[in-house]
Amino acid sequence: MRSAEIRINEHAVGRLTETDNGYEFGYYTEWLENPEAQPISLTLPLSHKLYISNIMFPFFDGLIPEGWLLEIAEKNWKLNPRDRMGLLLACCKDCIGAVSVYPLEEEKE
Repeated sequence: MRSAEIRINEHAVGRLTETDNGYEFGYYTEWLENPEAQPISLTLPLSHKLYISNIMFPFFDGLIPEGWLLEIAEKNWKLNPRDRMGLLLACCKDCIGAVSVYPLEEEKE
């Protein structure tokens, strides 16, 4: 399983994980208890519940570059355009805006 730490302005806010059945996103308890906490998206409001989807959450999919920038990433890093998690992990550490995605070590099963 591949995972990423999601940050807002360098504050760790949650974790996105690719599973055998799709994707999971959850906010860290520390972030939820922070009085300045804000959601990463209106579609993923602050909650203790785990968000589950069989496709990449549209908010995260929207962070992935498009057009010529995506072509450069695919060619240079030999990424499959259908591997949305791979693209997110490779291309979204330094996104435009407040949200960034940092790859986490893969967990051994």
